Amino acid sequence: MATTPAPVHPPEYPTFGLPSGSVRGILSVLICSFFWIVLLWPANLPLTVPLGHFFLLTLVFMAFASHPLQGAKTHFLPWLMRVVFVGGSLVVVAFAIWKDTHLAVVRLTPGTSEITQWPALLGCLAGGFGVALFLRFVLGRHHNLFITLRAWVGVIAMLLLFVETILQFLVLAGSDNKNMEAMKIWEGILIATVAAYFGSRS
Repeated sequence: MATTPAPVHPPEYPTFGLPSGSVRGILSVLICSFFWIVLLWPANLPLTVPLGHFFLLTLVFMAFASHPLQGAKTHFLPWLMRVVFVGGSLVVVAFAIWKDTHLAVVRLTPGTSEITQWPALLGCLAGGFGVALFLRFVLGRHHNLFITLRAWVGVIAMLLLFVETILQFLVLAGSDNKNMEAMKIWEGILIATVAAYFGSRS
């Protein structure tokens, strides 16, 4: 009795030539490292995690739950990134709670003035993710234009996360003169861009 051959899928072209899941892993490390720095920040300096970073954290769960393509399962880098952002988070959170549970809770609680921003931030998350999915559906995940756009979005997302870390901890830390409207726009762009890359790879 003849068996039905397994469907042949077209080859995937990972961003930057890295194994599938590597860029999402790097982005996840950048997202988690923001929380690590907040929790390890000196206790005498007031600091909390901006609400937008909790929306970015939902993308990390997607990276952890996603399964690399068959050809990438033998590569070390995607799994190393998972170990770093999961293991690093467990170690830092456990240390922060052991050192000062109350301070850790306070720093992981967004300011009450930010709570009203959640619909806009959720819209940026869903919008960026949805636009990337739509483009993948229209162009096809193996189309040269889509692959190029995906790579550029990955680069921009990494740069924005890096700039966000510099901005929050070296420029705005302890400052009382923050332009809140500008920060809202900045957070929206950051979330939409990072979500777009995750959407393009989902």
